[in-house]
Amino acid sequence: MKNKFRLITTILSFLFLALIIFYPKIKPLFGSKNDGPGSGSGAGMMGQTRQILNVSGLVISPSQMSELVNSTGTLRPDEEVELSFETSGKIIQINFTEGTRVKRGDLLAKINDRPLQAQLQKLEAQKKLVEEKVFRQRTLLEKDAISQESYDQIVTELQTIEADINLVKARISETELRAPFNGIIGLRYLSEGSYANTSTKIARLVKISPIKVEFSISERYADQVKIGYPVTFKIDGSPEIFNANVYAVDPKVDLTTRTIIIRALYPNSKEELKSGRFTTITLLLSKIDDAIAIPTEALIPEMEGELVFVYRSGKAARTRVTTGLRTASEIQILSGLKFGDTLLTSGILQLRQSLPIVLDTVINKK
Repeated sequence: MKNKFRLITTILSFLFLALIIFYPKIKPLFGSKNDGPGSGSGAGMMGQTRQILNVSGLVISPSQMSELVNSTGTLRPDEEVELSFETSGKIIQINFTEGTRVKRGDLLAKINDRPLQAQLQKLEAQKKLVEEKVFRQRTLLEKDAISQESYDQIVTELQTIEADINLVKARISETELRAPFNGIIGLRYLSEGSYANTSTKIARLVKISPIKVEFSISERYADQVKIGYPVTFKIDGSPEIFNANVYAVDPKVDLTTRTIIIRALYPNSKEELKSGRFTTITLLLSKIDDAIAIPTEALIPEMEGELVFVYRSGKAARTRVTTGLRTASEIQILSGLKFGDTLLTSGILQLRQSLPIVLDTVINKK
């Protein structure tokens, strides 16, 4: 019994001693009455301060919005043709220098036409003889010395010779390669002395003033693009922005890509742009002068629709809106907002109906 009492006394003494030693370290775990959430007005003021959100605002004012479509395209010449002869033969003349400008009708190359020239001379000599014969026959006909039938036969012979002469001249013209339009002639593929036929390419002739800008856009815009719509484009390696206008719209939608092809014209009067270059295109579809435009990040999509928050007497107010035109950075508001409203543009995820707010920054958009 004494041993048991002594053991209990020892344990209690040990616990009391441990409490004295470790009390300063475990005291914060118990706290104090004055540290509770309801102690004093200071804690209440801090709670209210944390509920007030600092945000930025944008005063709604009339804006100009443009619906733009971006695409890529290729520069194409206004006219382009692979030059070749209409007949076969040996090339005896090449009258152009590669890369130079030529005018419509200039003689560029020629095939040997000596046999045709000889045939032409023969026919022209025959024509003179027949013309003299026709003159004599007409005189005899007037004196009733020959029949009308005899006279008609000699006239027909003259007409036949004239037709043969025209045919030979046409064949001679086929031996001449002339420029079909004004342009710049490219590299030649043959030399004098080469044999050419109708499928042999001699050179390429291009006209790049004006120059065509060809690109495609989605079929959804097929009914919106009209002749004359403005187009801006850029080319790699140049910071300059070029302006063109739509002049043709393909009436058929491509079944593979579901796009329509559009062509615009750029004057290219200095011929600074070359055909075949890659371009980035911006097409202006529509323009609205007095639109209510808001930043895309200010719009909140929900199952019931779309909404924004506006500033109302120091608090945030939810407002349902309907949207219209969309661009990369702005959205048109058709209803729900009016000019002069202050749209909240920051802290969107923290905003709640009637939440007290403080406007740190207010932007007046002009």
